Amino acid sequence: MGVKKVVYLLAVLLILSACGQSQESEKDHSGEKWSEIQQSGEIVVGTAGTLYPASYYPEGSDRLTGYNIEVIRELASRLGLDVKFEIMAFDAKLAALQSGRVDVIMAGPREESKDKFLFSEPIKYSYSTMIVRSEDHSGIESLEDLKGKKAGGAATTVYSDIARKYGAEVVTYGNATNDVYLRDVDNGRTDVVINDYYLQSLALKAFPEMDIKLHPDLRFHPQTVSIVTERGANVLTQKINGVLEEMKEDETLTEISQQFFGGQDVSQKLEEDIKEIEGIQ
Repeated sequence: MGVKKVVYLLAVLLILSACGQSQESEKDHSGEKWSEIQQSGEIVVGTAGTLYPASYYPEGSDRLTGYNIEVIRELASRLGLDVKFEIMAFDAKLAALQSGRVDVIMAGPREESKDKFLFSEPIKYSYSTMIVRSEDHSGIESLEDLKGKKAGGAATTVYSDIARKYGAEVVTYGNATNDVYLRDVDNGRTDVVINDYYLQSLALKAFPEMDIKLHPDLRFHPQTVSIVTERGANVLTQKINGVLEEMKEDETLTEISQQFFGGQDVSQKLEEDIKEIEGIQ
């Protein structure tokens, strides 16, 4: 065999070997997070703790609850794990997940996060709407009317992206509770809060004294919430999806949803005609 052929063959073998090592390394890493959690017997969850009815402390109670929280508790129980909740602002959750401070968070997939994290099957289906002042809808009758308005929200949410896309100024908050956002619309500090339909409708019921309402005509940006893990944690995500499928089949997700969303089942896909927004994921 000639020298050139030998060199070529060695090069091919080295490439194949490297590919094999890369695949094996990825396979090993895919189970690493799950093994780590199993060994500790605990899954660490990043959550806001201020957002009714997803993640909040009932008045006079120091026990965290909410739809997201009770779904995680049931999931952990079926996986044979304890749960530790880390309270943090929305804008800090992805960084905490990426750094390994927490094992999972609950969030919707975004274009910029799809390549960095893994998303389970959805635990919630919804769409965006907006809270405005009752007397004049804060001067907003279309998405285009957001131009020049002030929208209350966290800096990195899809809702703030929508507000900016249509020319609104986003007024950002820390880990604020719902009443802070709503009161600012009521008193005119801001004009609108764009957020999830179910969360907004329930928040309004909690503060009937405020002169604000859901916009009656604007429904847009269908969305989902999933349990999010770091990229490469394939086995953990598979375990989560397996349990979520069980919880859908035995209607546990439905029961938890009805408990926190006034009898509504957010675990089911919506059939309504909801406006898609180009360029917003």
